[in-house]
Amino acid sequence: MDSVEVPHYFICPISLQIMKDPVITISGITYERESIERWLFTDHNTTCPLTNQPLPHDSHLTPNHTLRRLIQAWCTLNSVNGVERYPTPRAPLDRPGVLKLLHDLTIPHLQLKTLNLITILASENESNRRFMVQAGVPSSLILLIVSKTHRVDLECLKVLHSLRVSPEDLKPLVAENHDFIEALTLVLLSNNGDDDDDDDDDDHVIIRTTTSLVLKSIFDVAVEKLLVRLKPEFFEAVLSVLRCRISQQVIKALLHVLVQACPWGSNRTKIVEAGAVPELIELELTMPEKRTTELVFGVLDHLCSCADGRAQFLKHAAGIAIVSKRILRVSPVTDDRAVRILSSVCKYSATNEVLQEMLRVGAASKLCFLLQANCSSFVRERTRWILKMHSGVWKNSPCISVYLLSCYP
Repeated sequence: MDSVEVPHYFICPISLQIMKDPVITISGITYERESIERWLFTDHNTTCPLTNQPLPHDSHLTPNHTLRRLIQAWCTLNSVNGVERYPTPRAPLDRPGVLKLLHDLTIPHLQLKTLNLITILASENESNRRFMVQAGVPSSLILLIVSKTHRVDLECLKVLHSLRVSPEDLKPLVAENHDFIEALTLVLLSNNGDDDDDDDDDDHVIIRTTTSLVLKSIFDVAVEKLLVRLKPEFFEAVLSVLRCRISQQVIKALLHVLVQACPWGSNRTKIVEAGAVPELIELELTMPEKRTTELVFGVLDHLCSCADGRAQFLKHAAGIAIVSKRILRVSPVTDDRAVRILSSVCKYSATNEVLQEMLRVGAASKLCFLLQANCSSFVRERTRWILKMHSGVWKNSPCISVYLLSCYP
């Protein structure tokens, strides 16, 4: 292959590889379909890569059949030199094709086969994926999941996730769809991974991973009416998966869900009752990555704003210590949330025992160091407030330098 000279017009200007499915843009330039679709729809560019002419996202890509046949003929002639002939690509989906898919999804014995076909079509090119989203395939998938049809839950969730439905398209589908949330809750609770069979365990991991990622997408666009009516069982299901430590991706997705749910209604109380506070502290003790720590502290900040949450936080032997340890070691976002947590504790639960523990684990010293760091004005003011409020207890302690405590005005 290296010794064969490839005609330059067979090469995609973006990928610099021989084109398998050449398409012409409205600017008159031919590109490999996969490359130009990624340029337009994934990278969100709005101009032709070669001419810099405007290319709207809804611009039509016309298959260049003549060039494709020339490339295939050339590949056949040079097969003796190791050139592989590319098969003729499947034609992009059209309206009758999508309507047939939607119809087949309603027929029980065709559902699994149709779901597999949708997955294949979505992976072939971006046009198919976008066409199926616009034609209502995600809505049909959600209806299947809500109907609790046996054996199709996992496939529906996998397909729904693979379609990468945009927030704009997803929002009306889940706006007030409590049945969908309840269906996902049942999926999580019914896949606890307690079976001894390794294949079953793998299935549990896959379905819990997929469900968690779908939940994150939903909560990115969820409206208040959906969030205020979340049931305790939902948070119990989320915590049950979080305890499994399946992957950092799943952990971050579920922490994101909790962060989104915390500000609404009585969700904080429900999350605390589900056992989130000790679980989050234990998770943080495993030394997770930066973004995970930021999310953990974000949830703890919300939960420590209520009495039960603070009680659970202070009951854990490592609660104050782990918050103190992360200050000035992770990120400014973590510092901000750590100070908020300690502020809630110091304002509402500052018993002598708690204040002495803050001295023992170095929280008071860390707050003094934080004042000298390049932190935000909010963090600085909140830190100064904590130190002023409890300086009478801390100022004579051998656990903190008099110099540090005198650094705040």
